[in-house]
Amino acid sequence: MQVIIAKHSGFCRGVQNAVDTAMSVPPENTYVLGEIIHNSYVVDKIKSRGIITVESLEEVPDGATVIFRSHGVPAHYYDECRSRGIEVIDCTCGFVRNTQRIVKEQSEHGKFIVIVGEATHPEVVGLRGWCSGSALVVKDPSFDFTILKDKDVCVVAQTTFSVEKFEKIIKNIKNLCEKTVAVFKTICYTTYDRQFEAEQLARGCEAMLVIGGLNSSNTNKLFDVCAANCKNVFRLSGPDDLDFDKIKNFKSVGIVSGASTPMAQNREVLLKMEEKSTEVNAANSMEEVVAKIDNESKFKKGQIVTATISDATDEGLQILLPFSKKEILLNKDELDCEEYNAAEYAGKIGEPIDLLVVELKPSLKLSQKMIKLLAEEEAKLADIEAGKEFQVECTGYNKGGLTSALGTYSVFVPAKEIRPSFVKDLTKYVGKTLRLRALEVKKDGRRKEIIASQRVILQEEREAKEAAKAAKEAEFFANIAEGDVVEGKVERVTSFGAFVSVNGFDCLAHISDLSWTGAKAVTDVLEIGKTYQFKVLKVDQEHKKVSIGYKQLQPQPWDLVAEKYSVGEVIHGKVVRLVPFGAFVEVEKGVDGLVHVSQISYERIETPASVLNVGDEVDAKIISLDIEAKKMNLSIKAVLPEPERKPRAERNGDESAPRKSRAPRKSDDEYSDWNEGSISIGTSLGDILANAQKNNK
Repeated sequence: MQVIIAKHSGFCRGVQNAVDTAMSVPPENTYVLGEIIHNSYVVDKIKSRGIITVESLEEVPDGATVIFRSHGVPAHYYDECRSRGIEVIDCTCGFVRNTQRIVKEQSEHGKFIVIVGEATHPEVVGLRGWCSGSALVVKDPSFDFTILKDKDVCVVAQTTFSVEKFEKIIKNIKNLCEKTVAVFKTICYTTYDRQFEAEQLARGCEAMLVIGGLNSSNTNKLFDVCAANCKNVFRLSGPDDLDFDKIKNFKSVGIVSGASTPMAQNREVLLKMEEKSTEVNAANSMEEVVAKIDNESKFKKGQIVTATISDATDEGLQILLPFSKKEILLNKDELDCEEYNAAEYAGKIGEPIDLLVVELKPSLKLSQKMIKLLAEEEAKLADIEAGKEFQVECTGYNKGGLTSALGTYSVFVPAKEIRPSFVKDLTKYVGKTLRLRALEVKKDGRRKEIIASQRVILQEEREAKEAAKAAKEAEFFANIAEGDVVEGKVERVTSFGAFVSVNGFDCLAHISDLSWTGAKAVTDVLEIGKTYQFKVLKVDQEHKKVSIGYKQLQPQPWDLVAEKYSVGEVIHGKVVRLVPFGAFVEVEKGVDGLVHVSQISYERIETPASVLNVGDEVDAKIISLDIEAKKMNLSIKAVLPEPERKPRAERNGDESAPRKSRAPRKSDDEYSDWNEGSISIGTSLGDILANAQKNNK
């Protein structure tokens, strides 16, 4: 008889963690909510430690410690434990925890949750407790899915459900639903491996033994897979259920076990088969069969084997590999402990220990601590497969893209997935941190690879940023209008104006709208980084432009003239321009006064330019003021001393006598004898004005 044992046998990582926890925590006042696994052999061992198994949280006393098994629990259990002071040791499987997160997030986003699995299974009961609404649980592909026709559906699976049935159910849902169907393949990858191997083994063997607790869901799925591919399938909860007479005539027998079945039970079944085969004088002893199996199924890198501790030394543990009489050393550095102490392990001689095959050449290398690291890696990978962002450092590149690693997985980023735009030089990414999202995860045999993209993350962020900007702009334009007074911060200046941030939107204050008197530079009026009040002058939503003004909120120079000046007041100003009829004098910035040509001098002048120049500073008296018309009339001569002239000679004779004709004009010499206050005609008007103002001062 040839006996073939499935490579994927014994505890899965989630179950192993739960069992290890239950076997190591202090048993005093400690409870397990439900059977730690569906295996009476393990449950009895935990019970023998003094840990109590309860079926409901109400049975756990306040202040006690409770272990949540790998199946998980509803979300509100954690709140109840906090309120009652119960310490929680959470052994929920990483794959189950990921499914809980999915149903929570998807239901909160309005998705109708469909859970493919057994409605009474603890894992499914727990999953329903993470949904914000109701959830539909189905296990049969023939279910009537018409109730989902108009719903946005999210489908997840019990981690130990039948892969074949799950695919059929997904197909039926997608064929019927008109709206979106989001499918998350949450069946644990070890379940895929076990079911696939069981199918292949059942096809090649005459009989199959399926070992595991009778109430174990994943073991029952293995039985269904084997029964579909082999006529002779026997279900065993343990070695006591073996009826060797039923299988003794088969030439080949395959053995598979569920994720909750310890390797020790597989060994016990094999030993019992050895005993029975000796009684019937089998052609080959079971020891030879086991040795043959061991030789044919050599260790593979990444495989987990259950060995037996045979001794504890200063260098590490001596272990006995399964179905072998040869001991090998497990170095103390490969043990999952903070500090190795041989004396502590001396009491564990004869106990099983799970080890990971790390290397095959030049010699077999095993490790216990790597199992924990791989468990953490797989839990992380479950999140990555669900779409969570992860980071790696780029370690190299090839013609196709960038390369890196995440734990035991290689990571490849195709060149087109590095960023939205084309990447010409890949070398510059070596040593840089990449932000990635998995496109595909490959776990085919020894090949473990993640194909990932950074582009999708950058693209989503850019789109989100643009959408946020568009929404912000829409809100901005919906709440602004011409004539509004707004507050803004000067962000930057140019030669033509200032860009001002108003509620996060850039508005332009043109330099011509900064000061009533004109500004040579923006910084003459505004300071970068400071906040001012502005008036909205123009809103152009189509071109996303807003013009604002600063001077429109400031008083114009003429608005203050009435407070500063009055008729009869003498001002000091500068000649800013000359015209044929007079001169304009700048009284202050933005306020000019007109000195009519007749008010420049007491003497008659041809043009203002003959006596005044632009830039001359003069004193003048305000002779009229019109605030509304913004007009001010000035007189320079009014502040000058009026020249004295000789009085006219009295007329001789009778006043009634006829007037004599005017005498001929006298020559200049005839006016040379003006009295003391007279002015020589030969003196220039400019000199006269200068002297007069000097004397006046």
